[in-house]
Amino acid sequence: MSFYPLASSTWGDEEQNALQEVISTGKFTMGEQVKEFETKFAKHFGTKYSVMFNSGSSANLALLAALRYDKNVKLPIGSNIIVPAVSWSTTYYPVNQLGYILNFVDIDVDTLNIDLSKVNAAINSDTSAILAVNLLGNPCELQMLKKIASENDLILIEDNCESMGATLNERHSGTFGLAGTYSSFFSHHISTMEGGLVTTDSESLMQTLKSIRAHGWTRDLPDKNFVHDKTGDDWDDLYRFVLPGYNLRPLEMEAALGIQQLNKLDNFVFQRRANAKYLDSISSKLRNYRFQKEIGNSSWFGFSIVLNGSLKGMRRQIIEMLSQHGIETRPIVTGNFTANPVMHHMEYLPLPELINAQEIHENGFFVGNHHYPIFTQLDKLVEILAKFEDDHE
Repeated sequence: MSFYPLASSTWGDEEQNALQEVISTGKFTMGEQVKEFETKFAKHFGTKYSVMFNSGSSANLALLAALRYDKNVKLPIGSNIIVPAVSWSTTYYPVNQLGYILNFVDIDVDTLNIDLSKVNAAINSDTSAILAVNLLGNPCELQMLKKIASENDLILIEDNCESMGATLNERHSGTFGLAGTYSSFFSHHISTMEGGLVTTDSESLMQTLKSIRAHGWTRDLPDKNFVHDKTGDDWDDLYRFVLPGYNLRPLEMEAALGIQQLNKLDNFVFQRRANAKYLDSISSKLRNYRFQKEIGNSSWFGFSIVLNGSLKGMRRQIIEMLSQHGIETRPIVTGNFTANPVMHHMEYLPLPELINAQEIHENGFFVGNHHYPIFTQLDKLVEILAKFEDDHE
């Protein structure tokens, strides 16, 4: 193991025992464990409903599909959806896959989230939604985005996959819009191996998500529902398909893990915030590095670092030095996503200037954060950053 890894396991005996209990039942596909986790997850985050999926990426896909087919949602095919220029790839793909057009907006250079000053300018007559991304644990200015969405008759949804446990004015990120998505992949705040969820207060959206998750059938829905009422014939309703869905179902083992991990989430976030506070206290003398500015209470997925001043253009040298000392690094998510070759396959509006996204694309990187104290690792990180700065000024 490296001296300062990007991620580490959050499992203990409780998770190991939960796995064995599921194995002993012989029931592995989506069932009672999934239902229990969904109920507890929604309660923890203060929403009426949550729906579990086999990954956070699948949660994004299912949400966009549900927005297309939900009878109570107005999201016209061919309309454009505002997105930040920095996020993970599967924030963007479902937008196009479900028949919508990407409307890219630059990020704020300090928070790394979507720049509110650019959002209003990006809205046009064909804009239908804002897809806010809470990056690296840091909530967007969600109350302002909600106001903008309301004033312009837009739907606000949140990709909260990197920010589970973050809050803004004592409300969890992921719960400000019509729906929010979450990830429980290995490197995230809780780990169910693979896994993701959508939270919402909309019963119709919840039911649409459940149909989309399992082949587009009616089996998991009540007899009277918002998607398509059942026939009343139990045999016919077993395989009655009403939406063009997918197989995005999670496993019982993943949900059993989630139940145990959810019990630990608050403590995990508390320690991540303690690590961030310590880093802030020891990095104040660094002159040519920019760290992410916190909005509300970040759950600090990781620590982003952007080179400034005389250090611009020297990322390769510094990450090689960090690697030599056992400190793992990665780009800040995808950097400027529009710089990727996959854009040739995507539909998007003419790109505005994405100055800040390009800045972190060229001069940014991030290091990990953990659910346990990493003060020694952070001391070494800052020591190396300081020496590199002194040697190159």
